[in-house]
Amino acid sequence: MSSQVKLDNISLSHSPADPAGSAGTPSLIAYLAYVVPVALLLYSLFSPTNLRHIPTEGASSLPLLSYIGVRDYLRDAKGVLQRGYTKHKGKVFKVAFTDRWLVVVTGKKLVDELQRLPDDAVSFVEAAGDLSAIRYTFGERIIQDPYHVPIIRTHLTKHLAPMFSDIYDEVSAAFDELIPRTGDEWVSVHAIKVIRSIVARASNRAFVGLPLCRNTAFLDTAIDFTVDVAKARVFLALFPEVLKPLAVKMIKSIDTRVQECMQHLRPFIDERMRFAEELGDDWSDKPSDMLQWIIDEVKTRDSSAEEVVRMILLMNFAAIFTSSNSFTYALYHLAASPEFAAPLREEIEAVVAEDGWTKISMGKMWRLDSFLRESQRYNGINPVSVMRKAMKSFTLSDGTYIPKGTTLVTPALATHFDSDNYVNPTVFDPFRYVREKEQDMSAVKHQFVTTSPEYVSFGHGKHACPGRFFAANELKCMMAYVVVNYDVKLEKEGVLPKNVHTATSIAPNPEARVFFRRRKPSAA
Repeated sequence: MSSQVKLDNISLSHSPADPAGSAGTPSLIAYLAYVVPVALLLYSLFSPTNLRHIPTEGASSLPLLSYIGVRDYLRDAKGVLQRGYTKHKGKVFKVAFTDRWLVVVTGKKLVDELQRLPDDAVSFVEAAGDLSAIRYTFGERIIQDPYHVPIIRTHLTKHLAPMFSDIYDEVSAAFDELIPRTGDEWVSVHAIKVIRSIVARASNRAFVGLPLCRNTAFLDTAIDFTVDVAKARVFLALFPEVLKPLAVKMIKSIDTRVQECMQHLRPFIDERMRFAEELGDDWSDKPSDMLQWIIDEVKTRDSSAEEVVRMILLMNFAAIFTSSNSFTYALYHLAASPEFAAPLREEIEAVVAEDGWTKISMGKMWRLDSFLRESQRYNGINPVSVMRKAMKSFTLSDGTYIPKGTTLVTPALATHFDSDNYVNPTVFDPFRYVREKEQDMSAVKHQFVTTSPEYVSFGHGKHACPGRFFAANELKCMMAYVVVNYDVKLEKEGVLPKNVHTATSIAPNPEARVFFRRRKPSAA
C-alpha cells in the first residue's frame, strides 16, 4: 500500500518500503527547474568558497550550466562518481549537488590523508549535519553536543557481550512470529518490510528492553520516523542553505512522531528518574540499556524527557535504516545463490555447538563475517563516505587548495569497485576475506567492522561509524539464524533484485519478495 505525505503545498509520494521518496512529482520537477538554478547561480557568484580550480565532473562549473550537473547527479550519482573517479583517481574533482559543490577525494593516499586531518581542520559532524540534514531534522544541538557518540562507543560496545543473549532471544522470537512455520511449504515475504521490523525489535531490545521492544505501536512509530527522516533528507537537499530553516517548517511528520513516541516512553522515563531520585544513581537492578544511558546524560544537562525521546529516535533511525538495508542486501544474495548456504551453515553449526549463541561465537564465524562484509562492499550504503567539512582553508599533499567551508567526500562504490583495491571487484565473492585472512593471518584487517582507505562502508578513521560493532553482531546473529533455520529463494531464481540509487542513498529493491521455508527442527 502506498501513502502520501503532504508538506503544505509540496507533496512527496512514497511507499513504506521506499524511504527515499520520489523526486518525480510535478511540483518538485518545477522546483528543480526554476529555484535550484537560481540558488546555484547566487551560490557560485557570492560564495566565499571558490572551487573553480578543481576539475568538474558532469556539465560545467559555470553558474547556470552547473545545473545540468545537478540533474545528472540526481539521476545517476553512481555513474557520475564513477566517471570522475576513473578520470581523476588519486586526485580530487567536484560534482554539483543541489545546494553545494561536493569535492570528491580519491585514492588511498588522499583518503587516508583526509581522515587523518585534525578536527579543527575538518569536521565530520558538520559535514554530516549538512549532507544528512540532521541539524534541521534533529536540531543544531546534536551538532554542537553529539553526546550520543561516546555513549555508543563506550556503553553500547562495552555491553555487547552481556546483551547478546537478549538480542538473540529477540531475533529468534521475531523471525518465528513474522515468518510462521508452515511445514514444508514456502512462505512469500516482503523482504525489506519484514526485515525492518525484525531489526527494530532486535535493536530496541538493547535500546529500551522488554516489554517496549515488542510494543507494535512503538515499533511502528520508530519505523515511520526512520522513513520520515530519510524522506526529509531528500526534500531538504533541494533547498539552498539559506532556505532550509524555512523548508524544515514544512515537514510536520517528524515532530508528530516525537510526540507519538513520548506517549510510549514517558512512563518508563519518569519511573527511572523517580528511582534515581529516591534510591540514588546506582540503585539495585538499574537497567543497562540505551534508554538508561541517555537518561543519565540528559540529567547532567538539565534537559527534558523529550530530549531523551528524540535521542532514542535518533538511535532507531541509525539502526533501522542502515542495518535493515544491509541485511536485505545480504539476504538477496543468499536467496539468489543457494550454494552459499552450505559452507555458511557448516561453520555456524560447528561454532554454535562449541560456544552457543554468544558474542564469542559471532567472532569465530569468519565465513559469515566475510559474506556480510562483501555484501556491504558490493552494494553500498551511501554514494559517498568519509564526509568532512573544511573548518579552515588548507592544501592537500597533491597541491589542491581547499577553501574553508568546502564539503569533502570520497566515492564509496567507485572505491570498492577499483581493481587496484580488489581482485575481480565486479564479482560478488562471499568468502574473499576468509582467503585474505588465511594468506596474511591478520586478526582484524579483514573483519566486517574494519575500515581502510579501500573499504569505506562505515567511513574511515576516528570518525568511522561508532555503532558498527553493535550492527555487525546484530546482523551476524540475524543471518546465522536464517541460515540455520531456513532455506530461502527468490521469486525469479538466481535473479538478484536491482538496488535503487539516488543522489543521497543506496537502497535494496523495495518491492522484492523472498521465499522462506522452515528447515527441520533438528538443524536449529
